[in-house]
Amino acid sequence: MTEKKKILFIMNPISGTVRKTGIPKVVEDNLDKDCFDFDLEETRYSGHAYELATDAKVHGYDAVVAVGGDGTVNEVARAIVHSDIALGIVPCGSGNGLARHLMLPMDAAKAIKVINSYTVHDLDYGMINDIPFFCTCGMGFDAFISMKFAESGRRGPVTYIENILREGLKYRPETYEIKDENGTSLYRAFLVSCANASQYGNNAYIAPQASMSDGLLDVIIMEPFDMLEAPQISIDMFNKTLDKNSKIKTFKTKHIQIHREKPGFIHYDGEPVMTSSDVDISVKDKGIRIIINPFADKAKRMPNAMQNAFSLFFNDIFSARTDKKLMLSLNKVVKEKLGNL
Repeated sequence: MTEKKKILFIMNPISGTVRKTGIPKVVEDNLDKDCFDFDLEETRYSGHAYELATDAKVHGYDAVVAVGGDGTVNEVARAIVHSDIALGIVPCGSGNGLARHLMLPMDAAKAIKVINSYTVHDLDYGMINDIPFFCTCGMGFDAFISMKFAESGRRGPVTYIENILREGLKYRPETYEIKDENGTSLYRAFLVSCANASQYGNNAYIAPQASMSDGLLDVIIMEPFDMLEAPQISIDMFNKTLDKNSKIKTFKTKHIQIHREKPGFIHYDGEPVMTSSDVDISVKDKGIRIIINPFADKAKRMPNAMQNAFSLFFNDIFSARTDKKLMLSLNKVVKEKLGNL
């Protein structure tokens, strides 16, 4: 008889917007007891998930399952990188970016059944200034919003959107000097994001082409845009077609160094932290073992024909509006010049 695997569930009781009092029973009712023995611990403070996952390495667990959002996943995952312990996820956060990229069920009972399959793959993760991240990291507007989101004390997509709408009109782009293996370039940008996985969470795809198994990070540079162009950027982000937007520059790399005008916030998996003006970002190839969903249809990560057509249609509309606006401005200048003759 095959020896049972030992699993530790680490549950953050305050992540996201859904109460988790029923989670222990969901685990008890759905985990395959013929294959697994399990323990469940609740976190009591920030950093506790990291401590519990670190202890799990000492006590011979085969897997640690993060029950919470991206912050909880990050704490658990960075404790077990480059080890034999596998990461599992029962998504219970407000965004669940990594879980959504991995196409894990948002329903806890179904997520436990994925764990029962115990299909483990070696996947990539990233480092930003020596801090591990597993989904996305970045600076500029998204890091600023992460900071505002953390300060608000309320979770959920509504709070996130409120902050974007309130702060977006006031935020000013910065200049970034970005160096990679191909040389150094200067960008004026609203944000610079590096993605190991495809989305921020809530199905907002910052990097639709990102893969956790290609040994590369997707770098996304969002150029300054005006209020006419903002709706199209939002549409493309939720439509998995942001990489086709004219305001977006993307490339893949293993390592970049970024210099910005002054110190400021960065974020790693949505967690904000203040750093210096210099930021170093790299990928760690196949550095973490993750329980993936063997039943997922990976083709659904990519935009379908309808989404591509929808994006093209609206890009044409907004391009025409922008062209019209430019022509009106040029006509105004010409009239003023002629009037002065």
